Amino acid sequence: MEKFVLGGGCFWCLDSAFVEFKGVTDVTCAYTGGELVNPSYERVCDGNTGHAEVVSIEFDENIITAEQILEIFFTLHDPTQLNRQGADVGTQYRSSMFYTSDAQREVFEQALEKTKEIWGEDVVTEISALPEFYRAEEYHQDYFAKNPNQGYCVAVVAPKVAKVRAKFAHLIS
Repeated sequence: MEKFVLGGGCFWCLDSAFVEFKGVTDVTCAYTGGELVNPSYERVCDGNTGHAEVVSIEFDENIITAEQILEIFFTLHDPTQLNRQGADVGTQYRSSMFYTSDAQREVFEQALEKTKEIWGEDVVTEISALPEFYRAEEYHQDYFAKNPNQGYCVAVVAPKVAKVRAKFAHLIS
C-alpha cells in the first residue's frame, strides 16, 4: 500500500472524490504543515496556524497507480490559485503535496512538471516533507456522504465530484 498526503482546497472535496476509486482503501481528512499542536477546525479556519486542510489517501498501486491518483488530484482543484480554491481563501486551502520519502518526493515533482504542461508555469503547488499530521474531527470524515444536501456540498463539492467521475469513470468502483 502507498499513502499520499495532499491538499487542494477544502478537504471535503478531496475526500468525497477519492473514496470512489477502485484501489483506494482509506481517505482521512486531516491538518498538517502548521505550528499548532493538535489544531481544531476552528483554529485552522482562522488562518493563523499555518496548517493546510489535507487528505491522506491510502491506495493499492496494483489497482490504481500513483500517477492516476495525482492526475485526479490535479483535476479536482486549480493548482494555479495561491492560498485559495474559489471562494475558500487562506493558507489552509493551499495546493500542497507532503512527501514521506525521497522516492515519493520525486513522484510528486514529476507529476508537478506534467501538470505544468496542462496548467502552465503559474502552478503554485508546494511540495514539502510531511511534518506532524493531525486527523480532523470525526464529523469531517466522509462529510459529503453524510451531508449531500448541505449548501456547500451542493454548490462546491458535488460539481467537483461529478467532474472527476466523468473524466475517470473507468477507475470508479
